[in-house]
Amino acid sequence: MNSFDLFGYHLINQWAGHHPVLDKLMAFFAQYALELYAVLFLLSWFTLPKSDSNKRHALVVAGFSGVLALAFNAIIGQFFFRPRPFVTLQKGTFAQLIPHSLDTSFPSDHTSGSFGFAAGSWREATIWIRWTFTILAIIVPIARVYTGVHWPTDVLASVVIGIVSAKIMWLMNHYLRPVTNLGLRIFHYAKYAKEAE
Repeated sequence: MNSFDLFGYHLINQWAGHHPVLDKLMAFFAQYALELYAVLFLLSWFTLPKSDSNKRHALVVAGFSGVLALAFNAIIGQFFFRPRPFVTLQKGTFAQLIPHSLDTSFPSDHTSGSFGFAAGSWREATIWIRWTFTILAIIVPIARVYTGVHWPTDVLASVVIGIVSAKIMWLMNHYLRPVTNLGLRIFHYAKYAKEAE
């Protein structure tokens, strides 16, 4: 294991197990970030003005950006296996706050998905959505290292994967317009779907 990962891991993980409230918060964000994003997407969709099809389209692009990031992770995981910190390190030298399978540590699905969603919102989403998505995305990689299940370079690479995925989806966003329009029709905003085409 490289010195950067060892130093960065212990720098963050050393706080785990000593602050019960912080431990619970970090464990929550480390485990349930993607579910939180699902709730945020629904909340965002229904709180936007009915006529704002472009902002809803930004949500759709952000959603697909996160999905693309997770797809990239799945592909990378087929060709590269990296043991997780709790497998590699000697017991007693770290704290693991959440259970986890022994699958590859690189890259981090939670971080890639989070930054895919966040970066996908940066271009056209409402400012409170951009900020909420981004703050959560920043917390997630810290939480994944804090709770002992990822190395720093796992999450740093995943940040890049998420941002690149968002850029790709925005380059292709016109192909997602029918998905947005379908959503508008499902939720009885059909006249705005026509305007968006």
